Amino acid sequence: MLKISPSLLAANFANLESDIKAVEDAGVEWLHLDVMDGMFVPNISFGPCVISSIRKKSKLYFDVHLMINEPIRYIEDYKNSGADGVTVHLEACSDVSGTLEKIRSLGMKAGLSIKPATPVSEIKRYIELCDLILIMTVEPGFGGQKLIPETIKKIGQVKSLCRKYNLQTEIEADGGITEQNITELINEGLTVCVAGSAVFRAKDVEEAVKKLRGT
Repeated sequence: MLKISPSLLAANFANLESDIKAVEDAGVEWLHLDVMDGMFVPNISFGPCVISSIRKKSKLYFDVHLMINEPIRYIEDYKNSGADGVTVHLEACSDVSGTLEKIRSLGMKAGLSIKPATPVSEIKRYIELCDLILIMTVEPGFGGQKLIPETIKKIGQVKSLCRKYNLQTEIEADGGITEQNITELINEGLTVCVAGSAVFRAKDVEEAVKKLRGT
């Protein structure tokens, strides 16, 4: 079944505990935590302190997405804050293999993300070090954007790559995903859906999650 990973960026930061409980009660499996440094992307979000605080309040899988330059410097900090998996950007790492290996050496799942303009062929050399591939379907940095249609085919390309190497890698997409466009992504091979506004800002969170799953 498709995993739903609501993005905390769309939650009410004055009421995080209850918002997280609401998505947990709605049956989501993961919580997507976007960390931004204001350099790799033109926005700043939060860091290990916030993640440590909410870790005490949730049993969800913490899906940490580091949109920061040279994330290898901080991998241990995110392990200590309670991350279950850490995803880094290919474009932000001078040593992609070393960064992925560092994540895995600490007992976390390693993910690799690419921006809309980066071809899937760029991840081929790293695919066997990845537990997850994250396809950005919008330009990273801000929530509430519309999905870029040209990114959808990348899901299928990653699926083909995983099949070639006989890998059970999670395929995640992030940005502008709604009940109107998610079926096409699932048909391409999506296994994890990041949704922010579509879940946290829904009038009925449980119903929003069901609609994303197509149930």
